[in-house]
Amino acid sequence: VDVGPDPATGKRQQILRQGFANRKQAEAALSVLLHEVETGTVSRRSRITVGEFFADWLASQRQRLRPTTLRSYQIAADRITRQIGRMPLQALTPAQIEKLYTDLLENGNLRDRLAAKTVRNTHVVLRKALADAERLGLVPRNAAAAAKPPTAPRKEFNTWSTDELREFFAIARDDRLFAAYVLLATTGMRRGEVLGLRWGDIDFDAAQLGIVQTLTTVDFVPTFSPPKTARSRRVVYLDDQTMSVLKQHRRLQRQERLAVGEVWDTTNDLAFRDDLGRLLHPEWFSREFVRLTRLAGLPRIRLHDLRHTYATIALKAGVHPKVVSERLGHATVGITLDLYSHVTPAIARDAADVVASKIFELDLSRR
Repeated sequence: VDVGPDPATGKRQQILRQGFANRKQAEAALSVLLHEVETGTVSRRSRITVGEFFADWLASQRQRLRPTTLRSYQIAADRITRQIGRMPLQALTPAQIEKLYTDLLENGNLRDRLAAKTVRNTHVVLRKALADAERLGLVPRNAAAAAKPPTAPRKEFNTWSTDELREFFAIARDDRLFAAYVLLATTGMRRGEVLGLRWGDIDFDAAQLGIVQTLTTVDFVPTFSPPKTARSRRVVYLDDQTMSVLKQHRRLQRQERLAVGEVWDTTNDLAFRDDLGRLLHPEWFSREFVRLTRLAGLPRIRLHDLRHTYATIALKAGVHPKVVSERLGHATVGITLDLYSHVTPAIARDAADVVASKIFELDLSRR
C-alpha cells in the first residue's frame, strides 16, 4: 500500500503486509491497513530496537513518575533489554514475550531466577511501554496485551490482634518515636506518609491531617515525593487518643530542639526526626520497629503490616469498606475488598445475625 512520500526525502513510501493463509485473510488485512492509512494511525516500517525504544521511553517518563516508580520501571526495563533489547520493536510478538517471561522464571542459576510476582510487575511495565508505542504509531499493536504473564500466588501478610497491639504499645511507650507507631496503627498510613508528615499538615483543632508528601528511598537514598496515587493525597481524621499522643510528641520534640540548640536541623518541618532534627531513614525506621517487636516478644510482622492490622481490625469492627478504603488511600473500594478478602466472611456472618435479629424482633413485636 502506498502511504505517500517520505517527508524527509520525498521518496515514495510503501507498507507491506504478508504471510496470510488465504485470500480472505489478505483482503481483511488490506481493509484494515487502508483504514489506518486514511486515519493516519498506520505504523511505518522502523528499525528501532526494543532497547532503543526503552531508552527513549524512560526518558519521557522522568517528569511523569514519582522517583521510586521511575526507578522500578528502570529495573524492569533493564531485565527486558538484557533479554530482547536487540530485537526489532516491530517484530515483537506475544509468543516472544511469553518466552521472555519463561526465561526470567526458569533460566540461569537459582539466584538469577525471578519470582512470579516480579515477572508480572515486569509485564505491567512492558505492556504500558508498548501501549505508548502503539499510540505513537511505532507498532501496529501492543504485543504485550495479548501475552499471558505467569500467575503469582497471593502474598499472605501477618497482622496483630488488638491485644498484641496493646502489648507493643506498652513496650514502645517510652520510645521517642512512639507517636509514629500509634499513627501507623490507628490510621493505616504508609511508612513514607508518616515519615513525610510535617507539623503544618496537622490540624490540631479539627483533629485531622493532610497527606501531601512521602519520604521514601531511591537506591537507599531518602527522597521526598508526592503521594503514591491521586487517591493517596487525602485527609485523615484522627481519634482523641492519637491526637493526645501527637501533642505530647510535639512537646518532647520542642524540648529536644531547645537542648540541642543551633545544631538542630531547621531545613524541614517534619513531625518525626532523629535527635538532631534530621529526617529519618525509612529503612532504619523499619529496623527499629523489628527491634521493639523482639523486645516485646510478639509475633514478628513487618512495619507495613501495621497498615494491614489497622484495616483488618477496622473491617472486623464493622467500619464500612468504603470508609476503610478512603482512609487507606486505595484507588477503589474493590482493591480493599480484594486485599482483605479473608476478613469478609466474618463480616458476612455478622451481617446475617444482625439482619435476622431485626427481622425476628419485628415479628415478635407484633404478637
